[in-house]
Amino acid sequence: MNAEIIGVGSELLLGQIANTNAQYLSKQLAEIGINVYYHTVVGDNATRLKETIHTAQKRADLIIFTGGLGPTKDDLTKETISAVLDKPLVTDEEALQSIESYFKKVNRVMTPNNKKQALVMSGSTILHNNYGMAPGMAIKVSGIEYLLFPGPPKELYPMFENYAKDYLLSKLEIKERIESRVLRFFGIGESQLETEIEDLLEKQSNPTIAPLAGDGEVTLRLTAKHADSKQAKKLIDDVETEILQKVGPYFYGYNQTSLPEELMKHLINEEKTIASAESLTGGLFSERLTSISGAGAVLKGSIVCYHNDVKQHTLGVLNETLNNHGAISVQCAKEMAEQIRIKCCSDIGISFTGVAGPKVQEGKEVGTVFVGIAIEGKETVVHHLQLSGSRQAIRQRSVYYGCHYLLKQLKERD
Repeated sequence: MNAEIIGVGSELLLGQIANTNAQYLSKQLAEIGINVYYHTVVGDNATRLKETIHTAQKRADLIIFTGGLGPTKDDLTKETISAVLDKPLVTDEEALQSIESYFKKVNRVMTPNNKKQALVMSGSTILHNNYGMAPGMAIKVSGIEYLLFPGPPKELYPMFENYAKDYLLSKLEIKERIESRVLRFFGIGESQLETEIEDLLEKQSNPTIAPLAGDGEVTLRLTAKHADSKQAKKLIDDVETEILQKVGPYFYGYNQTSLPEELMKHLINEEKTIASAESLTGGLFSERLTSISGAGAVLKGSIVCYHNDVKQHTLGVLNETLNNHGAISVQCAKEMAEQIRIKCCSDIGISFTGVAGPKVQEGKEVGTVFVGIAIEGKETVVHHLQLSGSRQAIRQRSVYYGCHYLLKQLKERD
């Protein structure tokens, strides 16, 4: 079964809301073996919606609509589809009673247009809405399955899970499971990674391997298809093993994780604390950690020492260091990391100093970055980076490199 998802609503085209429904549905459909080949968005316009339906009918045998089932005049999805399919709209009494009960419960007057939400196409299977008013529906016409969902995710998600999923599974002749896994890498470019696993990319079939460059990192999505979910996972396991044999040192985690999250997990598991001294990053490192649940057990504190006076008088960097080597130097990064660890009584101190731009500072080019890592009982290490990109990109990538280097050093110790 090949699907097209059509999001209906001018607010989607205006960028007022993101089309998260299509993302959710694509993931759910993939898991039950339905291919999604097209995402389409159309505004609240009957003529354009009809044209969109006619286009979808030529290339899909499952067409899913989200949005446009509400009570207002611009909610025209089911009216338009009803006209295209020549299926009259009738009142679903159960839905109408549910809508009337809701208004009585909240002690509000039910306006006549709310009855519109109880209209469904004649002959359709009703998908009950347990978290809203307008029911969804499913109907097959001329060999094509049509599914209609309300737009609010809080209504659509449970409707799909509780009703639509079973409906679709009953229509599938071959029930294949699609399993996918994302491998995340840092410190290696997309082209280099593809070169390292070129032989695997050339022979891929099932599972497939899809590289994707992200914000300073690279991901590989592994997707396997099999009737048995366990067998699909085994196919992925086997390919993952081959990949990590080639580029394992750059691998740091799975799926939707991030370097700060992985660092946080490691610090929590090892019961280690950390403190940061931030010049270049201006508190961005500590912000990333504190945005993750559990940071209170890990992060002792942070000093944003943007000005040299703060580096010297608050943090404790030596005046001689600043005069002889400058704030943007190996020596300054080293002292910053060591001093913040001591002042915050933490196991680890990390520092960031450098030039984010837009101008050269202390004779150092834009993108020059020093990351210091001081671990109790170990020699302090300073990493020198030369990054490119915008001011914000340099700052963000500095934080990620800090997480990467520290995580790598901690794992090597283990």
